[in-house]
Formats: sequence, C-alpha cells, structure tokens
Amino acid sequence: MAHLLVLSENPDKGLLPSLALLSHKVRHIPAEPAALINAPGADLILLDARKDLVVAKSLASLLRATGLACPLFLVISEGGLAAISREWGADDFLLDSAGPAEIDARIRLALSKSSFKESEGKIQVAGVVIDEAAYSAKVNGQPMDLTFKEFELLKFLAQHPGRVFTRDQLLSEVWGYDYFGGTRTVDVHIRRLRSKLGDLDALIGTVRHVGYRFNAPNDETMEVSGGY
Repeated sequence: MAHLLVLSENPDKGLLPSLALLSHKVRHIPAEPAALINAPGADLILLDARKDLVVAKSLASLLRATGLACPLFLVISEGGLAAISREWGADDFLLDSAGPAEIDARIRLALSKSSFKESEGKIQVAGVVIDEAAYSAKVNGQPMDLTFKEFELLKFLAQHPGRVFTRDQLLSEVWGYDYFGGTRTVDVHIRRLRSKLGDLDALIGTVRHVGYRFNAPNDETMEVSGGY
C-alpha cells in the first residue's frame, strides 16, 4: 500500500476512477503552487494534466525544481499524449481510462525503483523521511519525537532494507562494541519505534527466533506487522 497525492483542479470529479478500487491511501489537493507549500508527504504524486497542458507542465517543472524526490505521474487523456516529453520531468504517465491492474502495476514498478532513494542525506520510504543531517525523521509528514538511539536504530534498519539483523548485531552496530547492556534494550527500542511509526509500524518486521528487519513496501515476505 502506497501513499498517493493527487494534484487536480477538480479533485471531486473522479480523476482515475479505478484508483478507488485499490488499497492505496489517496489524498487530494488543488493543482496550484500555493497548495504545495503545506502539501502532505507522499510516496508518489499524480498530476492531473487532462485539460490545461500548459499549467500542468509548469506545475511539473515547479515540483522538480523544488527538489521532489518521489515519482511523479501525469494523468492525461489520449489526446494529450503528443504533448508530453522529457521536458516535463515526469517519471511516467497514466491515461485517465486506465484500469486498476495497470494503475497498480505502474505504481509498484515506480516505487520499486525509488522506495529507498537516498539523496542529500535523506532516506525516503513509504511515508517515512529520515534526515541524517538534522537527526530528525517524519512519518506521513509529521515529525517523530525520537531519542538519539531510536533515530540511529531507525536509520540503520532503513539503510539495509530486507536484511535481517540479530539483536547482538544491532547492539554492535547501533550501540557500539563497548555497550554492556543486554539485548532486551533492542526489543524496547523496537517497540517504541513501532509505536511512533503508527499505522506504518509494519515497516519494522520481526523474524522469529532471529531478529528484526526493515520491510520494503509491497514485500511479499513480510514476517509480522507488530509485536516483538
């Protein structure tokens, strides 16, 4: 499940009706520069380019100029295909008549390429943004109140998606070789992180009798979604 942000002049008129048949979380904001100032975080943006191609192209360029890190999709009518080009800065496009299977497949492919994009000291995945330089993290656009070790643990796991770490390995990597506390410390910090991740707590998975891992979005081998 991905967090999608739809930019449209008429968000209530059903841009991509098939999208409602999928399990992705969708939020709508007006397709105008002012709305981008407080725009919520997203894994992928859908920009409505069905009617005014000039305005849509301008907004797409603005999004890229402001450092957009997530994939950008254009939603266009068949008649607009001739107008789009690399200059738009979009990662892909969808016809407004696209069915749910096509929409879901394209979203999954786009996210598989950029889910763990790390640039300028930031790690972004599934609604979570980790800023290494500022020692801060956000979940769904909201700041996470993390201790230093909670931040270090979250960052370390996110930097190694899908890899399983034992409690002893996490103690060594995050707390250091000279830490003499028990592995129970790891369990406590994992539990606190899951609580602060809210409905994204499944990003930290438990591999029974082994340890923990950071689950990639759409990971079909996800072990659990809570507990420790």
